[in-house]
Amino acid sequence: MLQRIQNFLETSKLKYLVFGLLIFAFSASTSSWYYTTTYELAVTFVIRVVLQIALAFSIVEFLIPKLLTRGKIGLFSVGITLVLLSFYAICTLIFIHFFEPSFPTTYANYVRRFDDPSFFGRFLNFGEFVSKSLYLLYPTFLILVFKLYTEKQQLLKLNEQKKTAELAALKNQLNPHFLFNTLNNLYALALKKSNDTPKVIRKLSEILDYILYGCNESYVCLEKEIELIENYLSLEKIRYADRVKIAFSKNVTGQERVAPLLLLTFVENAFKHGVANEINQAHINITISKEGEELLFTVENSKPAVSDTLEKKESIGLQNIKKQLELLYPKAYDLIIENGKSTFSANLKLAMA
Repeated sequence: MLQRIQNFLETSKLKYLVFGLLIFAFSASTSSWYYTTTYELAVTFVIRVVLQIALAFSIVEFLIPKLLTRGKIGLFSVGITLVLLSFYAICTLIFIHFFEPSFPTTYANYVRRFDDPSFFGRFLNFGEFVSKSLYLLYPTFLILVFKLYTEKQQLLKLNEQKKTAELAALKNQLNPHFLFNTLNNLYALALKKSNDTPKVIRKLSEILDYILYGCNESYVCLEKEIELIENYLSLEKIRYADRVKIAFSKNVTGQERVAPLLLLTFVENAFKHGVANEINQAHINITISKEGEELLFTVENSKPAVSDTLEKKESIGLQNIKKQLELLYPKAYDLIIENGKSTFSANLKLAMA
């Protein structure tokens, strides 16, 4: 219900009528003591509110979008000055020809303020112009504040939708390469009628189940991510056998909360660039620990001799990781990449979610 009201106020020109009614109710209720009759009170504030809302409409719907937002500041200044002078002239005429003769008791002291109570005498009174202009303008300020607030909310909503879409696209980049290789290995094991075939199917099933259904929230328990990494390592051990030596050290409770699939990307990257092209035995060392309110995650892998040709461009995996970190942990992470002669390591510090 509140969302519908907000949408109406954002899009419909009738919002000016709503603001006018609210301003009338507030102004009339707080100034009733000043007027002798209810009729005088009602007529006075109906006229004033009409002038205020008409001024607001002119500025918000015409002067600002047609001149100010297009960078025509000089024309905007001239335009708003002419509009204010016009409304001040109308207001002055209404006072002289309607309010003062119709309600002389109320406006007797007001007329005595002017040395020259004629129209031109009042119109050339700068102090009165400023006073009347500020009174007429305050609903415009309120409408502009509301407009800025709703536009900011819309921008935040659009940014959140964009962030969600970008994260979904980035997550979808994580798995095809791994899935393709795993299915190839599974096919080879099936041809050999290997006893590892059921194990591979089960591990792959657990990984896919988690990726598809278990990590739809912004943050998940770390133990689920650790289980995902362990399943991934199990499959890669079957694939590479003795060609890779893996160490995985954990010093966490598992109840910490992290963004899903983020840590796995580092591990995937280590296998893709540290093991796939290695002729001799490769090694991968993974450590995860907690220090105060920070999660420390390190992945170190050996580099194959042919890796020099691969160092010229940053891997898609690392680009992916950095984009995710910027979206999920803005100003709340520290990533240090160490690219040595024989080893490559990624050291990540994350503020706990």
